Amino acid sequence: MSSIGTMPQSSYDVAMATAKFGAKSEAKLPANIDKIREAATEFEAMYMSEMMNHMFAGVDVDPMFGGGSGEQMFRGMMIQEYGKIMAKSGNGIGLSDQIQKAMIDIQQGLQTGETA
Repeated sequence: MSSIGTMPQSSYDVAMATAKFGAKSEAKLPANIDKIREAATEFEAMYMSEMMNHMFAGVDVDPMFGGGSGEQMFRGMMIQEYGKIMAKSGNGIGLSDQIQKAMIDIQQGLQTGETA
């Protein structure tokens, strides 16, 4: 899943953890870091799908290869999958990285007793 110019997920997580607290801090990554990453990616996928829904709203179905209510139903499913693929492939808009960082910052603040 790594692409050119990106750090491995574990390095990214450590960098985010030390961004706020520095190297001297004893704050640790949350135990549920995988769930945080998954939730942030799912949110970006949902956001991308909603944006593409608006983009596809003005596109008519191709009468040569289909049409009707069935295609309308499957178009929504296709757009959802497009959003998931874009969010997971690293070609998204970077929203999941920011959400993940915010979630880690909140949990670390709770660990150290620091409130935002």
